[in-house]
Amino acid sequence: MLRVMALLLVVSTSFSGLAFAQSNGEGSISKSQAVKRVKKVENGRVLKVDQTGQIYRVKVLKKSGRVVSVDVDKRSGKVNPSQKKGSNER
Repeated sequence: MLRVMALLLVVSTSFSGLAFAQSNGEGSISKSQAVKRVKKVENGRVLKVDQTGQIYRVKVLKKSGRVVSVDVDKRSGKVNPSQKKGSNER
């Protein structure tokens, strides 16, 4: 009986720690939250969302036909235009 109770205690502690880690997300935002933040800044249709390191890169098709990339920091949620070498776009 004591063994069973000890085993249940260990298992329940393990699962509660796992649930906390998943719900906490270490302060990061989800892909859908990143998309919502980008839609507030860029008017257009979201084509694709990529995860690279600590950012989400969201590609948006604008009404003009241009595709723009917007970076969203996973931790802070800050939205920035994507920086590419040799890009002189405004």
